[in-house]
Amino acid sequence: MTVLDLLNWSTNYLKDHQIENPRLNAELLLARSLSLSREGLYMQLQDQLNEEEKEVYVSLIRRRISGEPLQYILKNQEFWSINLKVDTRALIPRPETELLVEQCLFILSKTPFSQTLSILEIGTGSGAIAIALAKEKKDIFLVATDISRDALGLAKENAESAGVQNQIKFVNGDLFDPFCLFKKRGPFDLILSNPPYINRPEIHTLAKDVRDYEPIIALDGGEDGLDFYRRIISQAPFYLREKGWLLLEIGQGQSKKVAEQIERRGVFLKPQILPDLSGIERVVKAQKHRE
Repeated sequence: MTVLDLLNWSTNYLKDHQIENPRLNAELLLARSLSLSREGLYMQLQDQLNEEEKEVYVSLIRRRISGEPLQYILKNQEFWSINLKVDTRALIPRPETELLVEQCLFILSKTPFSQTLSILEIGTGSGAIAIALAKEKKDIFLVATDISRDALGLAKENAESAGVQNQIKFVNGDLFDPFCLFKKRGPFDLILSNPPYINRPEIHTLAKDVRDYEPIIALDGGEDGLDFYRRIISQAPFYLREKGWLLLEIGQGQSKKVAEQIERRGVFLKPQILPDLSGIERVVKAQKHRE
């Protein structure tokens, strides 16, 4: 059987099992099993495969049709043009989260600060956001937290691979708990988070590759999906310097409720809501205007 024969067979097999983008999945999995790039794969379409090579590939296809995410099988995901290691210790970074990075960089470029900027990311997961910021801005001090020690281990591996391990301080803890001694001192110029925001009753309705493989702790936002927003918004002012910024990624349909919570806090200017490339309101940001 040739590479092309196997590609055609597996594409149809994946399609029959309702896997989205079956050809892309087939190409990436076959390239991985043969230790080739996708381009290299197409240079060897007429090559014959031995039985061992076919068995390795078929085992990956079986994992995919069982529901295991492609990124976990490949063990990588690109985010902000950075190749990140991903596994079940943390959520797979989504492309829409790049909007959070964009908005943070926009604020840093437009806001005059007189000192090295301190940025806190709550719930870093794979480290994608903090690492992207560190790659773009060398003159900032980043602190990235997560309640999961396993996730922090993955984030540290990714930071080292990206060459930014010396720019980020990784801290284990629940939200602001590691910084309670700094309360009311406002040590951070910017606080950002992509917290868990799925309504608990809806978790069982998520796609199988999300529900059964990605860590529930990084998905479950409480009964209404807003638990972490309430906690972050109520505590963030104590840890933000005056004129500092709070940026939050939100789920579909949550922008109004999150913005209202920020306004009720009474220490922020009117929140701004920004859509992602699909037109879904994805980020809420607000500037602290008084103590």
